[in-house]
Amino acid sequence: MNTATSTSISRLEPAQHTAAKLAGFLYLFTNTTAIVAFSARGKLMVPHDAVQTARNIASSEQLFRIGIAFELITVVGVIILLWALYVILKPINKDVALLGAFLRLAENFVLAFITVHEFAVLAVLKGSPSLRAFGTPQLQGLADTFVRLYGDTFNIGFLFLGLGSAVFSYLWVKSRYIPRVLAAWGIFASLVMALMSLALIVLPGLSAMGMTYMMPMGLYEFGLGFWLLLKGIKAAPVAA
Repeated sequence: MNTATSTSISRLEPAQHTAAKLAGFLYLFTNTTAIVAFSARGKLMVPHDAVQTARNIASSEQLFRIGIAFELITVVGVIILLWALYVILKPINKDVALLGAFLRLAENFVLAFITVHEFAVLAVLKGSPSLRAFGTPQLQGLADTFVRLYGDTFNIGFLFLGLGSAVFSYLWVKSRYIPRVLAAWGIFASLVMALMSLALIVLPGLSAMGMTYMMPMGLYEFGLGFWLLLKGIKAAPVAA
């Protein structure tokens, strides 16, 4: 007996197309604002020199505050991005999409909260009345402690970032809305970020390698951003 096979195209809702364009823009936008925030801080931080770092922050308070503002802009942008990703990928598996969203919401809660450490640095260096009993060297050392705590806490946020991104990348693979090579690279890059963030918590000496472990994730997010913004998503053919 002969059997016939045919293919049909799974349908995409208009909201998914709109969310894809928004997600593409936000991937590019939030990465750009994060780079601006990092650059603003980088101009003030002097590795292994708490005194000079404190002097730089005190003399360039406006630049330091601009960095904080861009960090918070990034957090808001990423939360909107998560909503867009959920709209796109919930038809694939709503429960898994929720898991990815929750993991990345945890990331952004942490990254928003740690800006408190930066405000603490400013409070210390500006001479809060409650700190008058401390001398300048002590205040500079206290500010450096907050700066270090701020940097270390980033690893917690990046752990959740990597895990959440891996979940969404898995859904991209299943959906076939974008090239599977790009989605598979997303899983790899996300897991590298998550595992390295955890490793840095256990083995802080690994920080000597800098931020090179984040390069795969950067390539993935910029690549996905451009793809979604320029190409959008396409429904994959399914067996009928």
